[in-house]
Amino acid sequence: MIKLQVIGHLGKDCVVNTVNGKNVINFTVAHTERYRDSQGNNQEKTTWVDCAYWSDKTAISPYLTKGKQVYVDGTPEARSFQRNDGTPGSSLSLRVREIQLLGGKGDSGNISAASAPATAVPTASDISEPVDDLPF
Repeated sequence: MIKLQVIGHLGKDCVVNTVNGKNVINFTVAHTERYRDSQGNNQEKTTWVDCAYWSDKTAISPYLTKGKQVYVDGTPEARSFQRNDGTPGSSLSLRVREIQLLGGKGDSGNISAASAPATAVPTASDISEPVDDLPF
């Protein structure tokens, strides 16, 4: 089995389709690698990965929007094709097994405050135990 793990940003909003009665979420992830070439110049190389998440868990789809950072892993598929101008091309696609939202530009990493469970965070005045009584 070959497994591919990618951390990157979504290139556009996801699209939810139904194929033969099964739901699939399609999206693209861009991973940019920065490096220095042999002359010492900074370079960038971006790899685009087309992702297909076959799942009934489509509730995640509203959060898969352009610019969000995600972690995906699954089984890779390399495809070769011929462009309209006759030159050969190739693409990398991924059949997703797992996806995790990591955040995005301007995000703190949370999905949203409205979807997070409401928990009370104690303040310093709420703590009645002595500070030097640590449990370890």
